[in-house]
Amino acid sequence: MAKESMKARERKRAKMVEKYAAKRAALKKAGEWEKLQQLPVNGSKVRMHNRCQLTGRPRGYMRLFGISRNMFRQMALEGKIPGVTKGSW
Repeated sequence: MAKESMKARERKRAKMVEKYAAKRAALKKAGEWEKLQQLPVNGSKVRMHNRCQLTGRPRGYMRLFGISRNMFRQMALEGKIPGVTKGSW
């Protein structure tokens, strides 16, 4: 599992991105690059990193479900994800 500080940092970035999204878009459209430079760095969407919602794992992330591959497999085998069955052929 990821450290709590890493999870907290990502949550903080997500809030900041949401807060400054409209302002960033307006400044970009107006072409005011100097004012855009003065906004917080973590307010940019590219600074965010996808992490598993359950464990915080940064790698093996599945966007469709929002969880890592390990948790996906575990939950699928337990039948907690509707419509997902184990493949066999």
